[in-house]
Amino acid sequence: MMNEDLYQLEKKLGDLLPKKRYFHSLGVMSTAFSMALVFGADSEKATIAGLLHDCAKYMTGEEMLKECIANGVPVKQVEMLKPDLLHAKLGAFYAKTVYNIEDEEILSAITWHTTGKPDMTVLEKIIFVSDYLEPNRSSSGIPNLNDVRKLSFRNLDEAVLQILGDTIAYLTETGKLIDETTADTYDFYKRKLGIK
Repeated sequence: MMNEDLYQLEKKLGDLLPKKRYFHSLGVMSTAFSMALVFGADSEKATIAGLLHDCAKYMTGEEMLKECIANGVPVKQVEMLKPDLLHAKLGAFYAKTVYNIEDEEILSAITWHTTGKPDMTVLEKIIFVSDYLEPNRSSSGIPNLNDVRKLSFRNLDEAVLQILGDTIAYLTETGKLIDETTADTYDFYKRKLGIK
């Protein structure tokens, strides 16, 4: 993808997303680019996936649910109850159908950026981690954010585990639903890192 194509993507998103969400997407894009350089991933794919990861997050949960059903995007039980989770799957669908992204690695990184999934690729981990710690995120609302920021440029698997652990703790404390994929991913990375 040439720079002018990236500029066009940025412009389309800027016209569509609320300002705060757009700046978040730019932050994820720049963080993902930097992490790709550190971990030897494709920086162009990381840039595109980072920019487009929230491209469906301008609708209400109910609108996302209707869009998924209308377009044959699979919906799990937990997503029926908490349709905001659908923005990742729907974002991958839009990346392909609206923004003409054909690359399966990019689409997969967008699909899994919220819940994670067991045994993620380097690109999937980069987008998952970048979404959590991009520069526009405030450390006041996220426990251990500065520690995770430092960790994320040293060890991706440990950063993924820390983010999942903190997310599950927050969801448990606030009585919110935990997607089973998030729980499975947490268990996978605990086993991978040899943590009981």
